[in-house]
Amino acid sequence: MTIRSLVLGATSVALLSTTSAFAADLIIPTTPQPIYESAGFSWDGFYAGGQFGGQFYPGLTYGLVGVHAGINFIVADPILLGVEGTAEYIFGSGGNFGEFFVNARLGAVVTDSVLIYGLAGTGVEVNSVGTTFGTYQLGGGVEFAVTDSVSVRGQLVGVGFYNDPDFFDGVKATVGISYHF
Repeated sequence: MTIRSLVLGATSVALLSTTSAFAADLIIPTTPQPIYESAGFSWDGFYAGGQFGGQFYPGLTYGLVGVHAGINFIVADPILLGVEGTAEYIFGSGGNFGEFFVNARLGAVVTDSVLIYGLAGTGVEVNSVGTTFGTYQLGGGVEFAVTDSVSVRGQLVGVGFYNDPDFFDGVKATVGISYHF
């Protein structure tokens, strides 16, 4: 064996061991990050909130403030059924009175954060001297989720009295905010 053969052999061994050491450094063990996808806003369950707006009869305009509470059920994607109770204080030049309704809601979840719905309700109006009148409302609205548990809504309904031959006696427009539990 010559010195030349020994040098070539030693160089080859050195190069192979260095190359394999570099190759081992290229493999970096990592843990894959989980893919997180937001579930979106949940329209299911209890909610409560407040609203304000106006109620308009021929020749009369009233302001209103009120509260609402209800429960929604997603019965099949995207169909929503709900029941809601409202209490409102109506005030204006024609007098002050209260309205109390139990409403049924039928809606469609358009996107995770948008709900459109129809509303039908029955209730009573109590004037300042304690006289009550049977009343109803029929209309609809749109609701937008603004955080994981808060939504805002706009609603427009026709209102009528059971003892009046006209189907609608007035119109109510409200804007509200709800907290979803």
